[in-house]
Parts: sequence; structure tokens; C-alpha cells
Amino acid sequence: MSQYTVNVSGISPSTTETHLHDFFSFCGNIKSIDHKESDASSKSVAIHFEKPSAAHTALMLNGGHLDDATLHVTSTSVHPDHHDNEEHHPGAHIEQSDKPRAGIAAEYIAKGYKLSDHILQRAIELDNNQGISKRFLSYMQGLDTSVGKRALGPDQTISGKVQSTLQGATTRAKTIDEQKGYTKSAHEYYSKALSSPFGQKVFSFYTTTSKQVLDIHEEARRIADEHKAQQPSAPKPKSEETPEEKSTPVPADAEGAAPSAAGSEAQPDSSTQAAPTVV
Repeated sequence: MSQYTVNVSGISPSTTETHLHDFFSFCGNIKSIDHKESDASSKSVAIHFEKPSAAHTALMLNGGHLDDATLHVTSTSVHPDHHDNEEHHPGAHIEQSDKPRAGIAAEYIAKGYKLSDHILQRAIELDNNQGISKRFLSYMQGLDTSVGKRALGPDQTISGKVQSTLQGATTRAKTIDEQKGYTKSAHEYYSKALSSPFGQKVFSFYTTTSKQVLDIHEEARRIADEHKAQQPSAPKPKSEETPEEKSTPVPADAEGAAPSAAGSEAQPDSSTQAAPTVV
């Protein structure tokens, strides 16, 4: 069993294990969740993480609310923060537990959770006290160089250029990306964000510990906007269809029936589901 464990009590009886798992997965990979004996008014669990930094992040949520219940997040162990002795190679996968706590807080908000200012301030303090993971800094600095090269030219970085210069190069960078597929990876968001007019600000947000609560909310809006941009367009209401659209027959498949949605496109989008409140 993982030694990187936090104990969570005060959980609402209506909170499912899946919901609890999804919520704490923002902190890092979870190995397992063990249920403890509890009364009918609340539930208690022990959450076992793969990395100590994930357990460290989970503790910042102590005193927050989930499904109208106050969470008490504690640990009997002192968890070291980052595995900074692990080498990071440019382009290698970055785990959730490597990210700055302010960045993780922004992801919570972008997903629809509501974090109170005292939890956001706790995230900022963790970044100030523990610093940013060397693995994550290496990752972002590699993107800074590669995106800067595509957008601005050889030996250029996003962080070294004023935004007025970057704005003029964003379209060119996007075209090159589409042609060569540079940013088709699990962390495409960061490449796109650095290529945007906000690129310099985004780079600073993730690589420095000097932040304010407002900065977290601004980054959350950028993440949420990117999520919205990736969603398929909603079909037009019948009343808004043109005469041509109304008269166009639905294509049939080989059996003569109208084609149906399949695969991932047929699945409900979890980002549209109601999210609980954390304060």
C-alpha cells in the first residue's frame, strides 16, 4: 500500500467514490481509496497517491467543501514535495503532481469547481515555500524555446519577447503547427497558450512563484476558454434552419438507415456535468 496517504473525513453520504476519485485526481495519480467506518451523516476514506507531492497538494484542500460537506484532509506522515532528482527530458510526459499548485487550482476552477480565496492563497503559499518542480520548469522552458522558434524565429523565446511582437507571429506559428503537428500531445494546452497573445503572461504564471489570487482566476478563464473551443458546435434549432437545410435529406448508411454517433463522439461530455462546490 502507498505510504503517500491522506485521510479525508466529513464526506457527504451523497458523494460517490467516482466523484471523490475525480476530485482528488487533480492532485495526482491515485493508487486506491479505502473506506473507513463512519456514521450515517458522513463518510471517511484514506486516499493513497503514487507520489508524495500529490499527497502534499491534497492537504491544501483541508477545510474545503464538496457536495455541501466540509472536508477534513489530514495526514499522519510528512510528505516530501517533489522528486527533483528525477531527470526530465524535453518532450517527456509531465505528471499532474509535477505542476505548480496555483496551476492545479486554476484547473479546478476551469472545470467548474469553486475554490475559496483562502484555498487559492494556500496554493500560492505552497508554490512560494516549495518552489516550482524542476521537472515542470524544464518542461516549460523547453516549450518556451520551441514555440518561440516557430513563432518568432531561431534563438527566440516567448518569455523574451513583448506581446506586441508575439501577436504578429501567432498566426504564422499556428499555421506551422497545423502543418507539422508539433503540439499534438497530452499537454497541447501549454503549447497553444504560449503561442497566444497571452503567451508571455502564461509562461510567467507557470514558472514563477510571484502570483496573486486574481492570476489564478485569469488562468482558469484561459483554460475554460480552450475547453469550450474544443467542444463541437451545437446543432441549430429547427426554427433557425434555412429552407435548404430543412429540405436536405439525412445521409443513409449502407443498410439504408441514418448513421448514428459512435465512439467517443457518442459519449456524454463530463465537462458539461454539474460540478460540486469547494470553498
